[in-house]
Amino acid sequence: MSFLSEFKEFALKGNVVDLAVGVIIGGAFGKIVDSLVKDVVMPILGRLIGGVDFKHLYINLGDKTFETLEAAEKAGAPLVKYGAFINATVDFLIIALAIFVAMKAVNKLKREQPVAPAEAPPTPEDIVLLREIRDALKK
Repeated sequence: MSFLSEFKEFALKGNVVDLAVGVIIGGAFGKIVDSLVKDVVMPILGRLIGGVDFKHLYINLGDKTFETLEAAEKAGAPLVKYGAFINATVDFLIIALAIFVAMKAVNKLKREQPVAPAEAPPTPEDIVLLREIRDALKK
């Protein structure tokens, strides 16, 4: 078997194709969730807390002070960007919740399919004959 045909067989297996589709959909889903967190959830949460913009929250570990996060980054100051960490954490929690709900739905669908009882294999002929002989002797 040639290398090319082996690779083709591997690449076209169902699991590999399913995995590729999952990665592509997961990437797109990640972008949607990222936008949801950054553009919808965090602004609302910031507004409720008192007008805080989480993406601009940081701790400057350097000696100089800066007006904005961008100015501190541009100057190369050592920073702890805890606002970005909060955004990433909320992002993760939303993705984890969505995956949990999806897996719960898949598991529910799997459980709802009733397993048909296996049919008993037909009784072998010799057993049938022995039963007939037994019944005949009883009479």
